[in-house]
Amino acid sequence: MKMLIQSRSFALLRYPMIEVAASLSQSTVCVSSTFFRRYAIRRYTVSAPLPSSTTFSTKKLKKKLRQPVMSVLEIGGTKICRDDVVKDDPTNNVPDSIFSKLGLQLHRRDQHPIGILKNAVYDYFNKNYSSEFTKFDNLCPIVSVKQNFDDVLVPADHVSRSYNDTYYIDAQTVLRCHTSAHQAELLRMGQTHFLVTGDVYRRDSIDSTHYPVFHQMEGFRVFTPDEWEQFGMDNTTYAATELKKCLEGLTRHLFGAVEMRWVDAYFPFTSPSFELEIYFQEKWMEVLGCGVVEQEILKKNGRVNNSAWAFGLGLERLAMVLFDIPDIRLFWSNDERFISQFTGGQLGVKFKPFSKFPPCYKDMSFWINDSFTENNLCEIVRGVAGDLAETVQLIDSFTNKKRITSHCYRITYRSMERSLTDEEVNQLQSNVREEVQSKLNVVLR
Repeated sequence: MKMLIQSRSFALLRYPMIEVAASLSQSTVCVSSTFFRRYAIRRYTVSAPLPSSTTFSTKKLKKKLRQPVMSVLEIGGTKICRDDVVKDDPTNNVPDSIFSKLGLQLHRRDQHPIGILKNAVYDYFNKNYSSEFTKFDNLCPIVSVKQNFDDVLVPADHVSRSYNDTYYIDAQTVLRCHTSAHQAELLRMGQTHFLVTGDVYRRDSIDSTHYPVFHQMEGFRVFTPDEWEQFGMDNTTYAATELKKCLEGLTRHLFGAVEMRWVDAYFPFTSPSFELEIYFQEKWMEVLGCGVVEQEILKKNGRVNNSAWAFGLGLERLAMVLFDIPDIRLFWSNDERFISQFTGGQLGVKFKPFSKFPPCYKDMSFWINDSFTENNLCEIVRGVAGDLAETVQLIDSFTNKKRITSHCYRITYRSMERSLTDEEVNQLQSNVREEVQSKLNVVLR
């Protein structure tokens, strides 16, 4: 999909306690970024994951599956509890499984593939731009609807604003869908050259390349009239030329001498807009999206008579290719057989699969209603099975004479660390069926 907010490229757990520096945007939960830089964020988590190496009775399994997650974020002495994010609010659609990912920040772990890739991009900008780009990798993922959509010119009727696509804390607050949510705030703070890296959240399908939490990096650079006038160029041409030169260099830095091509694209807050593709492993692959920033954004945030470029890339997408990681769930693995394979500063070390456990397939058929969406189904499956759910695939659909439609979905359960028992899978499927019937108001067949 080419729209910015729907693309993973363009900005549209190993430790029991993680302490990181955090600079937060204003929201109903977060304090002002101006004051927050002097504080640290702490996360205390007690959760009940599925067992990795033991089997137990159905009764115990059911109890463990339903055990609540207890988690608190402590920010400068102020605690943010689960109820601040998973609210009893009619507009709230954030499940515990998503709340449990807040504060984990894989991109800040230097030994993790996501952190290694982020640092490789930093290295390119440090070497080629004399450290003039300010790096932000600890901005709060809780932002306002205005920051996430309005400030970057996302149309009021755009599909990305729907509750089917975005995690809403309340009607005016969301978990950011892209790192572009911080663009306007940073411009108002006087930033002109910056890189923003962070975890982003989107309700999505279940397969090997999609996950509701992933990581993005956005780059932004502002130009003044004297920069393009000395070359006798107009502002748009100059910004686009500098943008392409920068990103072609970054691509060579990450992938080596590869064939590249530029493809015209559309994003709400850049014009012209482009996607950069490379010919890699015998096929064309999109690397990132980018463009010349709309003047409306610059003028609204105090950069009158300036020009700018912006780019965004999805770190998981590139890391899966560079490290040969076959399943996006592995990035969240605590298994030492995964974690120990990577070393800080070593980009492109090829992942060696340590196991291949058998899949377990379960089919489920039901009559759908007008409000049914596949994303809602996937949220339920993830809420019950967590990362044991490998894929959810529509395998059959038909409409009867009464014009009522039936869907049949195949759910693949597979652990990346052990073999699942029949008892476990049957209980998971039973719980999924119960939740689907009660929450989606469908009729099971």
